[in-house]
Amino acid sequence: VQLVESGGGLVQAGGSLRLSCAASGSTFSIRRMSWYRQAPGKQRELVAAITSSGGSTNYADSVKGRFTISRDNAKNTMYLQMNSLKPEDTAVYYCKVETGGDDGLGYDVKYVHWGQGTQVTVSS
Repeated sequence: VQLVESGGGLVQAGGSLRLSCAASGSTFSIRRMSWYRQAPGKQRELVAAITSSGGSTNYADSVKGRFTISRDNAKNTMYLQMNSLKPEDTAVYYCKVETGGDDGLGYDVKYVHWGQGTQVTVSS
């Protein structure tokens, strides 16, 4: 599976950015998709996640009310709309995609794939 992230960049505090993560090459169903971020000197943390149908989402407390995760299953693409950005949102943002399905022998296999990361920098 190939994941291509885009949309990162430099923005002033209070501004907005929209990240995209396009998945291709999967022979299995694309299941849960999520965004993580990692700031310098900190551990990677979950930002937001969305189920396969898009019917359920969850967010880190630090981004609730400011970020919105969505997906377009026809395009195998996930988005993260980031509004009211703060300097503390500065990090490398990674998409994580879980795939899985019947391996042909009756077993449900699961795989996890990570994007290459995109830098988001918020200036004060």
